[in-house]
Amino acid sequence: MATTCEDTSFDLPARPNVGRVFFAALNSSGDAPIIELRGVQKVFGYDDTATMALDGIDLIIERGEFVAIVGQSGCGKTTLLNMIGLLDRPTSGNYLLNGRNVARLSTSRKARIRNHEIGFVFQNFNLIQKLNVLDNVALPLTYQRGLNFRHQQRVSALLKTFGLQNREYYMPYQLSGGQTQRVAIARALVNKPSIILADEPTGNLDSKNAEIIMDELTRIHREGNTILMVTHNPDLLSYASRVIHMKDGQIVRDIELTENKAHAATSRFISRRKAMRRRRSGVRRLIRRDEQ
Repeated sequence: MATTCEDTSFDLPARPNVGRVFFAALNSSGDAPIIELRGVQKVFGYDDTATMALDGIDLIIERGEFVAIVGQSGCGKTTLLNMIGLLDRPTSGNYLLNGRNVARLSTSRKARIRNHEIGFVFQNFNLIQKLNVLDNVALPLTYQRGLNFRHQQRVSALLKTFGLQNREYYMPYQLSGGQTQRVAIARALVNKPSIILADEPTGNLDSKNAEIIMDELTRIHREGNTILMVTHNPDLLSYASRVIHMKDGQIVRDIELTENKAHAATSRFISRRKAMRRRRSGVRRLIRRDEQ
């Protein structure tokens, strides 16, 4: 059945009134993984020109994971990221976001979820050259309900956390590569999304600026956000809690990295969720006992 604009099954959780810059939407659908792919295939073209970009992908991503996706060019990494980010749709198979099948979503609902819950960081930055730093970062807020003073305050506070408070009115061409990428990350985070999708976020940067960007992503991850990062750089894998290797549209290896800080942060986050589950389960048992 088609999802109508009145369907509330995919309504977003209310934003808590807290001072933290980042948060993860924990209460979207109980204990379900934030991302689950079941037998997902993606075919481009038809008949003799058909290309299998994703070939039967099964994947589960829990809330709070930092996942690096690696593989040779053309193996399907970016296609997978676009699928998860609702920029593309599978030819076959199912994609569940917070436990719900996104095939039911209308185009407008997908756009709403992208704007509220998914932050994109691209290799080529994708800043609008005619807008200054403040306006570039504020763009997602403007799409929602127009820019106002409260939004400008939020953007200014976010830019300060990235050390860009003195660059608010600079144009993109006046920034270094590292500063430009930090602006792109700030724009991805301005709506406080729970999922960050980064496609080669350090691909155009030198080693010093790449380290700055990865330190920022690490800090975001420690706040509880789920991060999926496509990369060709093996040096960046140590920042992740899990590494997925792709080849010819398939996942050939899925490795959990247990000896780094990212895994420790993920484990703490998942432990808190398990404790919340136990408390909820105890409350339900008490309610059932009282009803009897």
